[in-house]
Amino acid sequence: MPGTVKRARVKFAGREVEFVDRVTAIGQVEELAEKGTWRPLVMYGPKGCGKTALLMQARAILEDRGYHVVYVNPLAREVGEMLQYSSALRRAVKEAFKLFPEPYARIVDVAINIAGEAMRRLGRPRLAILMDDIFQAVGVDKAEIYVKALLNLIEYPPADYDKVVVLVASSEGVTRERVGRHRWAAMRIMWNMPRDGFAQLYNILPGPKPPPEEAWRWTGGNPEVLEGLFRAGWNMDVVVDGIVGERGVAALAKRWGNVLGRVVGDPDHLWDWYPDTEPLIRGLVQANLIVEVWDRKPHLWIDVPPPERDVELGIGRHYAWQTPLHREAVRRALSEVRG
Repeated sequence: MPGTVKRARVKFAGREVEFVDRVTAIGQVEELAEKGTWRPLVMYGPKGCGKTALLMQARAILEDRGYHVVYVNPLAREVGEMLQYSSALRRAVKEAFKLFPEPYARIVDVAINIAGEAMRRLGRPRLAILMDDIFQAVGVDKAEIYVKALLNLIEYPPADYDKVVVLVASSEGVTRERVGRHRWAAMRIMWNMPRDGFAQLYNILPGPKPPPEEAWRWTGGNPEVLEGLFRAGWNMDVVVDGIVGERGVAALAKRWGNVLGRVVGDPDHLWDWYPDTEPLIRGLVQANLIVEVWDRKPHLWIDVPPPERDVELGIGRHYAWQTPLHREAVRRALSEVRG
């Protein structure tokens, strides 16, 4: 049962905490452990929605089910966190590092090589490859190349294996378009935390802090935004200004002011005025401001999908702001452009 699984320890707000909630996602990982993946599973969604934490939880589950796990995150702050692996893979790691003069500069290639070497050395292993934000590191233009390489590892392995699980997490909104046009991967969307799970995370933070309902309305359940607010002393303006500065919001506001004013009120206006809004949609997706949500069928999602509509959080039937503060960043940029 999902409630009995070992909970991973993950970093949050400068402390190490137990992975919370995501009961549905835990069940999905357990099912993957039982069946393996017949092609890479690529999950994407709002930046900071908890994909890295879920990969850490997946590692705990998979190792408990007898899998050897190699985890790679090229964007990790510390070198030691860029590559993590089960102890039985040490020899494979050592051999892979010999092949690359600067292994950490090509850590994604190294990880794929480790997986192949493990297949040759371990004798029909259960093997899991967990890759976190690799497309941002290698370039979105190369996303298809690496997904195909992972698919080849499954379909044309260098040696026999028992089961393989390949999970790739991405915050890049264009991943769906570039990778999804091929049949090389299963695409799944992951959303921000449900209200109950978010409340557990909120309760971990020391006070004083705003009421939980206020934190929910600001973040929409996004753990990274919650952490950002905590570090900013709960100053919403600091977080919103950061979003405006990082994501080219002002340029979008200047070009699409009239349309964006409507989209701030209801993101589904992007669909109502399609195809005229196609360039705007692309810009908002590339800037990681909105997500195309579309179908709510459970098998298309990691964990649970967002509600059909939630005006307060900026969620529409077809499109959704990544968080309410992303919507607020666009609203603020529009105000500044208009003077």
